[in-house]
Amino acid sequence: MSYRRALLLLRIPFSIYLMPVFWFGLSALREPFSSGRAVGVFVVLHLLAYPASNGYNSYYDRDEGSIGGLKKPPKVSQELLYLVYVFDALAVVGAALLSPLFGVLVAVYLLVSKAYSYEGIRLKKYPLLSTVVVVVFQGAFTFLMTQVGVGASQATILETTNLLLALVSSLFLCGSYPLTQVYQHQEDARRGDQTLSLRLGIRGTFVFAAVGLLAGATVLAGTLWVRQETMHLFVFLLATGPVVALFGRWAYLVWQDPSAADFEHTMRMNQVSSLCMSVAFGLMLFW
Repeated sequence: MSYRRALLLLRIPFSIYLMPVFWFGLSALREPFSSGRAVGVFVVLHLLAYPASNGYNSYYDRDEGSIGGLKKPPKVSQELLYLVYVFDALAVVGAALLSPLFGVLVAVYLLVSKAYSYEGIRLKKYPLLSTVVVVVFQGAFTFLMTQVGVGASQATILETTNLLLALVSSLFLCGSYPLTQVYQHQEDARRGDQTLSLRLGIRGTFVFAAVGLLAGATVLAGTLWVRQETMHLFVFLLATGPVVALFGRWAYLVWQDPSAADFEHTMRMNQVSSLCMSVAFGLMLFW
């Protein structure tokens, strides 16, 4: 029973919200890649590495209120840490079988995610540093790591417009990341974690998110124009229209009543934005 509760805290379904970066990295490639390796990269990241990071974060946070993917999380036990280490090992070994460099990058990602949560370091306590770490490693780093995993050439990965698209993934994360913290102000303050959203306040979080997302969309539009992929831009704008509408509606509700910045609205925003952006980048890939 303890392991069953611990497995819940890995929040495997919640890892799916990070799918857009995976699809974005693949859609940016202009050379063929193995679909089998792409499936392997997906499994390593979304079913092993991300859950391991989620579980480790839960182990040290010991949340009593709602967390991403779980409205009522079970209590943390030592079994959770054992599961995290098993998932860590499987992720690194699985990644190394696909590519030694991919294995190294996954190991680096896992170590950084632990520094984010581990009580002896706990980057999460520092609002600006933790934000930079998250948007870089869950954004551009994962974007490029995905491309390495599927066997993209060094020339393709380091090509200027590809690096600009990697930057776009971090800008989108920069806009959306504080929104994932907006309902946890009391929990974070109780632990002494000065998150960026806590520092910005509820309204400030929404303003910051709007600026970050707009910056990402602007750089994306410019880069796709340079790459002569204007149809991709049209697909992106069409697919993410519901995200813009939902964000605008949510911001309006929060301005009227700050209590609308709650778990339910946050999860709905995560679900819709993840689905719409995955659809957008998936269509770009199959175009």
